[in-house]
Amino acid sequence: MPLSMVNTGEPMQIKRIGGKEEVKKFLENLGFVAGGIVTVVSDIGGSVIVKVKDSRVAIGRDMASKIMV
Repeated sequence: MPLSMVNTGEPMQIKRIGGKEEVKKFLENLGFVAGGIVTVVSDIGGSVIVKVKDSRVAIGRDMASKIMV
């Protein structure tokens, strides 16, 4: 399921990253890698705030839909 559909506060393991190569590289640089653990902190409007590798990162809902957990 895409990260954009995960409930708040539920830690999930990243299965794969979809999208174009530049999108994959961008997300990888933010810490979103296959096998990593990610937790949705808040989901407000078009933005999703997630905790990944002891950091909080805000990404758009469209970007979150490319991260499969």
